[in-house]
Amino acid sequence: MLKRAYEAPSPGDGSRILVDRLWPRGLRKDAAAIGSWDKDVAPSADLRRWFGHDPARWDEFQARYREELRMIPGKLDALADLARSGPVTLVYGARDEEHNQAVVLRQVLLQILRERTGKDA
Repeated sequence: MLKRAYEAPSPGDGSRILVDRLWPRGLRKDAAAIGSWDKDVAPSADLRRWFGHDPARWDEFQARYREELRMIPGKLDALADLARSGPVTLVYGARDEEHNQAVVLRQVLLQILRERTGKDA
C-alpha cells in the first residue's frame, strides 16, 4: 500500500516505512507513526533534484531510479520479505500521488514477489 506521510495512519497500514531521503516538511515524528525510515531505498539526492516531480520527466525518472534500486538488492529483498509476512505501507511526502518514488518502488517490490512466487511454485 502507498500513503502520503500527511495522511492519518490506520490499523490496516501494517509496517509503515518512510521511503524518502528527507523527512517530510512540517510533519511531527510522533504523528507520523513511522515504523522505520529507509533512506537507502529513496532516490539519490541528484536524481531527486533532477526529477523535481516534473511529470514530463516521469519515464526517465523511473528508468534511472530502477537502476539505482538494482544496486541495492539486499534492501529490496528485505522489503519484499517484510511484505510477504504482512501488510506494508510505503510512506512518502510528495504531493503528486502518481509520480513519486513510492509508486516505482512498489512496482519493483511486486515484481520481486511475483518472481519469487513463480520460482517457489
